[in-house]
Amino acid sequence: MPPEPLLLGHSPDPDDAFMFYGLAAERIDTRGWQFEHVLQDIQTLNDRATRAELHITAVSIHAYPHVARHYALTACGSSMGDGYGPMVVARGACRVEALRGKTIAVPGMTTTAILALKLLLGADAFKPLVIPFDEILRCVEQGGADAGLIIHEGQLTFGNHGLECVVDLGAWWKRETGLPLPLGGNAIRRDLGPANMREITAVLRESIQYGLAHRDEAVRHALRYARDMGADLADRFVGMYVNDWTLDYGETGRRAIELLLRRGAEAGIVPAIGAIDFID
Repeated sequence: MPPEPLLLGHSPDPDDAFMFYGLAAERIDTRGWQFEHVLQDIQTLNDRATRAELHITAVSIHAYPHVARHYALTACGSSMGDGYGPMVVARGACRVEALRGKTIAVPGMTTTAILALKLLLGADAFKPLVIPFDEILRCVEQGGADAGLIIHEGQLTFGNHGLECVVDLGAWWKRETGLPLPLGGNAIRRDLGPANMREITAVLRESIQYGLAHRDEAVRHALRYARDMGADLADRFVGMYVNDWTLDYGETGRRAIELLLRRGAEAGIVPAIGAIDFID
């Protein structure tokens, strides 16, 4: 066990806050491990993972092939869009084909959202404008981009900005493959060693289980990180992304990851990756 706390990176959004409430509020047995929560947007966490700066971190599935030599995926902690997910929104209704050649505000170049959009439109079919995820709706509303690729709670609040959904990428992926869209997961550093990786993963799973078993108090905690959402909407959002999939990918979730990354590699978007390690 390291003498210093483990650095645990996750996004400052309601679902991650809910997931790690048990840890943050010291409601669970950590088996002697100490954790320091590092809250940053997912693109920043993806970038930090390439340098193996954090012991455990949320990571986009898109980014995982770039960091797999440093990290394995924990079997728990996933965010899966089962028939729903990141969306492209615009100031007016339009067909998906009309997005080609347009400037689209995106939350980062290694988010799973942009991987899915590239698989749909073509890798070089649009002009990405990278801005913080929580500024995308306002950017599109004010005409700073033709459309916006939204993640997190923007999927439920884009209508407040007078915007319309052009395509729901989670729904598209479900129609295309019959599988949920694997958006993000938790990655744990390999240099912790197999036994420690398994024990820490068990602690993370217990935190998720605690939140699900004590939903009201965990949602109240998550509300601190909810933008433009009241309790009911925050509870709905948490339910979309913290559920049975989050406790374990299961065979279906693992198959979804393998297919997404294989298609990404075939399209030249991500490097090919062999067998994926999942820490149970």
